[in-house]
Amino acid sequence: MPERAGKTALSVVDDDVPRRLRAERERRGISLRELARRLDISPSAISQIETGRARPSVSTLWAIVTELGMSLDDLFAPEGANGRLGVVTAEQREALQLATGVRWERMTANADPDVDFIWVVYDVGGSSSPDDAVIRHAGREYGLVLSGRLEVTVGFERTVLGPGDSISFDSTTPHRLRNAGDEPVTGVWVVVGRRSNPRAD
Repeated sequence: MPERAGKTALSVVDDDVPRRLRAERERRGISLRELARRLDISPSAISQIETGRARPSVSTLWAIVTELGMSLDDLFAPEGANGRLGVVTAEQREALQLATGVRWERMTANADPDVDFIWVVYDVGGSSSPDDAVIRHAGREYGLVLSGRLEVTVGFERTVLGPGDSISFDSTTPHRLRNAGDEPVTGVWVVVGRRSNPRAD
């Protein structure tokens, strides 16, 4: 998908993500090896993510922020509000480019502890996790597909969404999202209550 004119370079935000993840881990007094043990990920993989040498997949990023009691908003720069209305233009949206061909762009002007409100892009072949992996976390998800075909697997149910189709499901149910077509998928995704994870307290 071509970049929009005037779009802020992804690296501006992405470069801060490793620093924020490491800072929160250290603030909570969790060693790199302990975090790796909790997530069943190698310490070297965590280290590469924290130093910016590797991008996490959607599933790995969800696992890390959930374990650290963070929200997606915590990974974005805190500024960005445009007056009291909280307007965010398409050019102002900050983005996270993840592994496995997925990009998230925050659509809230400031951090919201109760809601993750994001524009999502799944490149051709992109998915939220590898073929043999799924995601699960606290909260409930609501999604609207704007273009392309998105395969959504929740538990043992699978469906393919097209433009204008929407879905909602309990995020604690193992799930996986995958581009099922030959063009990028774009959509709007909302996750409510992800911070209900008891580790966030």
